[in-house]
Amino acid sequence: MKQRVFSGVQPTGKLHLGNYVGAIRQWAKHQDDHDNIFCVVDLHAVTIPEAVDPKLFRAKILEVAALYLACGIDPEKSTVFLQSHVAEHSQMAWLLNCLTPLGWLYRMTQFKSKAGNNEGVGTGLLDYPVLMAADILLYDTDRVPVGEDQKQHIEFARDLAQRINVMFPDAKLKIPAPMIPPAGARVMGLDDPTAKMSKSIAETKNGHAIGLLDTPSRIKKAIMSAQTDSGNEALFESAGPGVRNLLDLYEVLSNQDREVIEAEFHGQGYGKLKKALVEQVVGCLEPIQARYHELTDSPDYLDQILRHGAERARSIAGATHERLRKAMGFV
Repeated sequence: MKQRVFSGVQPTGKLHLGNYVGAIRQWAKHQDDHDNIFCVVDLHAVTIPEAVDPKLFRAKILEVAALYLACGIDPEKSTVFLQSHVAEHSQMAWLLNCLTPLGWLYRMTQFKSKAGNNEGVGTGLLDYPVLMAADILLYDTDRVPVGEDQKQHIEFARDLAQRINVMFPDAKLKIPAPMIPPAGARVMGLDDPTAKMSKSIAETKNGHAIGLLDTPSRIKKAIMSAQTDSGNEALFESAGPGVRNLLDLYEVLSNQDREVIEAEFHGQGYGKLKKALVEQVVGCLEPIQARYHELTDSPDYLDQILRHGAERARSIAGATHERLRKAMGFV
């Protein structure tokens, strides 16, 4: 049997090139090798309710779902659905809440970085890792494709599953493992190559990221103004962070060996590298954008895919949720 893979993206901010090369492209590339379940994690997106505009939120949910398919996720090979359409995610999260030590949540770096000293922050932000654990454990997931910055959440899910299996042996929750791609897993901001490319920043700040739906002119402007340095260094091991970010992106999109890339751009000035990267990015995104517009012009087709995906997801999640309920003694 194929190993099961589960992952998802929040429908917030603007899906960008980092999301594509670090996550969605990897999902599409390996979907023949695994039993894939890909979710638009809309419940996670309301952990900061003050930032939710209902009309925009609904549009973003459908945008992300359409981009999944436009980026190559095949609904005949992979299950695609909306998290809120499968009630077991919320129900499982409550059971896991009751089995999670509070100290584990306070140690999560994401909560500490986002909450700071604000005591008015919503409980959902603190509880985010439990819902994520529910997402993963519901599907007896073998592997979870994530970036380096999400490894702590997978470790949390693993620790929680092991704890529950000791407390309630009949639960038999599968212990998931992270799946981190060797290249392109962490794309940095074009304006600040020391910080990861961010969907929320990309939504409000030009030049930070390349959105999957950006026009060629906007893509060119963002890349040509990307931060580099005053030299002409284009060697992967010694380049500054801005140049290294551009080199990494070019490597991932061109599929060329590093030696070939260095021979072409080292000592040539960064304008040549940037112009070549513009061509790679525009060429990569053109077919994605064309397919996206086809899908959004056929909303009934997208709705049908999401409904069928939710039905299959429910059949798997329901069995796992019921197994834990029985193991805990529920009637």
